[in-house]
Amino acid sequence: MRINLEPSVKSLSRRSFFAAAFVSGAAFSLGFAPGLALAEAPSMRAVSQPVVHENLAIYFVRGPSAGGVVPLTLAEAMQRGSLIVHETGNVNSLQVENTGREPVFIQSGDIVKGGKQDRVLTVSIIVPPGSGKLAIDAFCVEQGRWSPRGKEQAGHFEASNAAIPSRVAKLAMKAPVVAAGLPAGRGPQPQGSETSARQSKVWAEVARKQESLARSVGAPVAAAQSRTSLQLTLENEKLNAARTAYLAALKSAGESDGDIVGFVFAINGKVNSGDVYASNGLFRKMWPKMLEAAVTEALGERPETDKTAAPDVATVGKFLAGAEQGSASTKTVGGSVELETRSGPEAHLFDTRMKTGALVHRNYLRAN
Repeated sequence: MRINLEPSVKSLSRRSFFAAAFVSGAAFSLGFAPGLALAEAPSMRAVSQPVVHENLAIYFVRGPSAGGVVPLTLAEAMQRGSLIVHETGNVNSLQVENTGREPVFIQSGDIVKGGKQDRVLTVSIIVPPGSGKLAIDAFCVEQGRWSPRGKEQAGHFEASNAAIPSRVAKLAMKAPVVAAGLPAGRGPQPQGSETSARQSKVWAEVARKQESLARSVGAPVAAAQSRTSLQLTLENEKLNAARTAYLAALKSAGESDGDIVGFVFAINGKVNSGDVYASNGLFRKMWPKMLEAAVTEALGERPETDKTAAPDVATVGKFLAGAEQGSASTKTVGGSVELETRSGPEAHLFDTRMKTGALVHRNYLRAN
């Protein structure tokens, strides 16, 4: 069973899809960026009933896909050697360079391993072919190390096989100051001061996540090579084994239909977050990585008592609509991408688009 959001008008504001859809049943018309699978609007028609395993519930967002080429993911491009993530010596800023012939999608929350410290990238962008070096904001998800680890190179990063498994860390990285749990001073605050405060919250959440995962799997998950590295924790063998049953129960559900363009998940009966893409092709590429992150987050919050029932689809719809109706602010990222942040009392939306209006990525986060 699904909640259907079938079209009743031909166009709406591209910034308020779910708010309008749950009020009037309306949906978007589409426009396509030439040659690239980026839609003018997500044009989502339905949110599916959940697929559930233990304390994790997955709801699929369904709708038509944009036409055109599906970009490479960061992991694909790094494996091919066509995208380089350069270390800059600045904890909170890296450089990405696409030396290949295909566009590359980077998603907010992607972790890159290596350099002088493992980092998490904070914005979603499309890196065009032959891009040259482009600055991208980042936070450190490892403390103490500032030199090569093992055979890794200090000047660039080796891989990007994981996404940060923490709603709290995502809020710390990119939510408005008060929503991120940062002190709100009087008047404008120095940028460095705010960044430092956000970095401290990310480090604290990494440490909390390592502790909760260790309790869940019944064994230490910090790696001897770098005990503070979230990436190395995510590679832990016992953690990988604990994820197996979740992945076996849930992964195939995201691969079954061609109209899935995103998903929302709930942990312990509470909606956590959601991600929406321009096409089923890009969703399918991101699905294994994003599901693994959701599973890891669920494992870290697995209750000792009986699980709470999954929220109904109407609750998920209200979560998405509430994020869309929040107060808005916009900034330019990487010269060609606009990030609109909408912040409401219960949820936030991070809507990343090309300046043409073409969708790059939508991320929804529960506020508290």
